[in-house]
Amino acid sequence: MSGSTIERQGMAPLSDLSDTVAKSQRVVLLLAANDVSLLRVKVPPLSSARLKAALPNLVEEQLITDPADCVVVAGGVSDGLRTVAVVQRAWLDIITKALIAFGARHITALPAQMCLSSQPQSGQSGQPASVTAAIDERGTDIDMTLRLLEQDGIGLAIAPEQNEPAASVAIRTLCTLIPAAPIMLYVPQSLVRAYQEVVNDTVTLSKRINVSADNWSRWIAGANSTTLDLMAGLNLGNGPKLDLRAWRWPLALSAAVLLINITAVNIDWWRMKSEASALRATMIQVYKSAYPKESVIIDPLAQMQQKIALAKHDAGLAAADDFTAITAAFGEAWSSIVPATGKAAPVIAALEYRERSLLVRLKPGGEAPAQQMKVALAKRDLTLELAPAQSGAVVWQIRNAK
Repeated sequence: MSGSTIERQGMAPLSDLSDTVAKSQRVVLLLAANDVSLLRVKVPPLSSARLKAALPNLVEEQLITDPADCVVVAGGVSDGLRTVAVVQRAWLDIITKALIAFGARHITALPAQMCLSSQPQSGQSGQPASVTAAIDERGTDIDMTLRLLEQDGIGLAIAPEQNEPAASVAIRTLCTLIPAAPIMLYVPQSLVRAYQEVVNDTVTLSKRINVSADNWSRWIAGANSTTLDLMAGLNLGNGPKLDLRAWRWPLALSAAVLLINITAVNIDWWRMKSEASALRATMIQVYKSAYPKESVIIDPLAQMQQKIALAKHDAGLAAADDFTAITAAFGEAWSSIVPATGKAAPVIAALEYRERSLLVRLKPGGEAPAQQMKVALAKRDLTLELAPAQSGAVVWQIRNAK
């Protein structure tokens, strides 16, 4: 069905419905009333988790089989008693797994007797003002479903004797179960006349049994108002699931975009690696051509810079980070800054050259113009940083900025 409109109805083997099940957002199973037992049990106040754990023990005395072999689900409460639905676990499990294999995403299993409309109770406690019944004939067998009260209902499977009219057997059985209360009886459209004739044969029956044609709209409305879902006790994770088929094209597009990006990143990485390898090979070749006797080449650029610095040193040229060059530049900056401050000039206590940097220790007491010295030294390609103080004295570390 689509919305409230029934698109197709009929009977077919479950295997023939695989395509329909796969396309459906929700699959509702109406379990035959004679396959589901509704028990009325007095239950103490319990939380949902504790009630679920206690149910098998509470209904054990009313079952002729092991509760572990059954699905037991609690329903609503009426007159101080809670309705408990019981169905054979193995049977429901087989049907559910078949539907899941067909592609069902959300499965609900409801007792058929709870999908019939319920009638209000009469003044006499526990007695219905009227009973709703539904009868369906399948071959020679008769399926009877009864909704006795709001939270109670039963089902029977009747096998008539040979040559005995099914309608007569069904009406006789119905009157045995419901001897006095009015009955609203629903039968298939093709059987309305046969059942109406049986009811009309007896004046008493014609007054209290009303025969009408059954239809799926009534069952669908009843299913929508029923909350007793037996799938809750099967623990197969029958809740809504993500329909990946609806997302197959967005997922495929996302995968394609991701693959393109990964490919592009890898291509760019391989290109940069090739360029780096070619550049290193060129640097090694240049280094070997300049220094053919060198056999160990780890970092050609650093080794080339070291060789050039040694060559300048041997030629009498001072390097930018030599003691002489740094000291001279510092002296120029110092001479230009200290008089310009107009304050008492700090006294230099010591100069130390270590690891290509000049350490200047100032005596305590004077105000060291660190910021002005940084600006002046920056003009001479030198940097100034504060080193750890020594005996309360300020220490500057000056080195080449390049």
